[in-house]
Amino acid sequence: MNLFFELTIIVGVAAVVSAIMRLLRQPLIIGHIITGLLVGPFVWNLLQSVDVFSLFGEIGIAILLFTVGLNLNPHVIRQYGRVASVTGIGQVLITSLVGYAIAIALGFNPLTSFYLSVALAFSSTIIILKLLSDKGDLEKLYAKISIGFLLVQDFIVILLLFIVPLFNQDAARPTALASLIAAGLGLIIAIILTTRFLLPRIAGFLASSLELLFLFAIGWGFTIASLFKSTGFSLESGALIAGVALSTLPVRYEINARLIPLRDFFIVLFFVMLGAQMHLDDILALVPTALLLSLFVLVGNPLILMVLMGILGYQKRTSFQIGLTVAQISEFSLIFVAMGVTYNHVDPQILSLTTLVGLITIFGSSYLIMYSDAVYRFFEPYLGIFEKKNALGKEVKVHAYQAILFGCNRIGADFMNAFATLGKDFFVVDHNPKTIVRLHRKKVPAIYGDASNLGLLEEIDFSRLEIAVSTIPDISTNQLIHRMIQARKPNAIFICVAHQIQDALLQYERGVDYVIMPHFLGGQHAARLVIDLKSKRAGYTKLKKEHMQQLRVRISEGHEHPSNG
Repeated sequence: MNLFFELTIIVGVAAVVSAIMRLLRQPLIIGHIITGLLVGPFVWNLLQSVDVFSLFGEIGIAILLFTVGLNLNPHVIRQYGRVASVTGIGQVLITSLVGYAIAIALGFNPLTSFYLSVALAFSSTIIILKLLSDKGDLEKLYAKISIGFLLVQDFIVILLLFIVPLFNQDAARPTALASLIAAGLGLIIAIILTTRFLLPRIAGFLASSLELLFLFAIGWGFTIASLFKSTGFSLESGALIAGVALSTLPVRYEINARLIPLRDFFIVLFFVMLGAQMHLDDILALVPTALLLSLFVLVGNPLILMVLMGILGYQKRTSFQIGLTVAQISEFSLIFVAMGVTYNHVDPQILSLTTLVGLITIFGSSYLIMYSDAVYRFFEPYLGIFEKKNALGKEVKVHAYQAILFGCNRIGADFMNAFATLGKDFFVVDHNPKTIVRLHRKKVPAIYGDASNLGLLEEIDFSRLEIAVSTIPDISTNQLIHRMIQARKPNAIFICVAHQIQDALLQYERGVDYVIMPHFLGGQHAARLVIDLKSKRAGYTKLKKEHMQQLRVRISEGHEHPSNG
């Protein structure tokens, strides 16, 4: 078969299967693996140019890890440093130890057990971010903590990508090992020096042409990846380091945007190859083992996270939602085991087993995350053991106030100033413990809690309420708050936030007094400034100084612009 025609058929099948996955609200990665099963020897046997497609898959992995490196954001880890580090490192260690014991009990040898246990320990950053984004929960506390510990996991992956090639040295000779480590350190030092002194100088020139920037990024990533592979390390480790090296440059956003379509195309072919390498005999023989390992990931990983979060003092609801985000294995798990196959550390059958576990856990966890609220309500009566008696936000008694603010970040700070100007006594409800601590230092009445928690709302005394403002863009949460206020204090004014026009109209239809749409209000405010100031530079200069001062205050208080929406 002509190679181009072969590629056309495979991409066409992938598109159809992905459309079905989309209708089922499943991550497309499942569709890509199923496509591999269909076009491989298992069904139609259409994939003949195995070497070419393996190369395409390798390119996809290199670009994927390069973009992951570009987006590694230490600021999120600093913001939730303690909880992200404890949960990220703790979950990986505990899952690996328990997973290793399970693999040994199932009869696998120590090295294979090591690969399997590590594969079970990592969760998919890409899948979790996509699901949280689709659900509209990226700004919630549990989502931010989840992103924090996923980044910690990414750093652990970097270490593993360097460690695995060390097992491949001839009898692990001290001289060969020392030579390999020295070569790796030399490459890293050279990259650091280049990133520090050369790249910032040429970044402006590269950014003058998007095509040039794109070619430079590809050339840089492939060169570093090739150097690491030729030295004895993995291509994956080189691609990741290449991305991290560019993550400090202002042009990283443009680079990432240009690479995403290319990454998505080639990564499809990697997962298609994974599916094609699975055989019917393997699948039938591996099903019992895959189900057992999948059960550990779907149940064991969430339990481990819930225990860790409970020890840190978080509510059972937050702990439960965070736990559900780790109920699947990562694309890095498949990459890690595939690397073990390349180095002949594990049998190819183990890759089929890991892929099968990935299919089961990704499919199951997608529904758990999307419907986490309903799942939580079902299990809530049994989750008390995961919550301390003095857990943050538990058993809060709130006295009557004239004004209530749900959500203090960004625009919430403006409403606090407005309440103070009007002479209204008010209190704040926020789901970020650090925000509560900061408000308490300022003597602002505030409680920790999730506004979507009916139990919390029932503890609030609305008898003196005149106005309530919610800066939370979640439509169901705002409706819950509105219904509670209408039942307790029907004459009170309720204002909320929406990011979508249809959401705003729906809120109005259900009786909300005013809906804030930040994007439109920002444009209206700027237009009024132009009308008022016209072309008087002095007015803009004064306004600029005031705005810069306000922005510095925002930074000092930890306010961030939303990354989505």
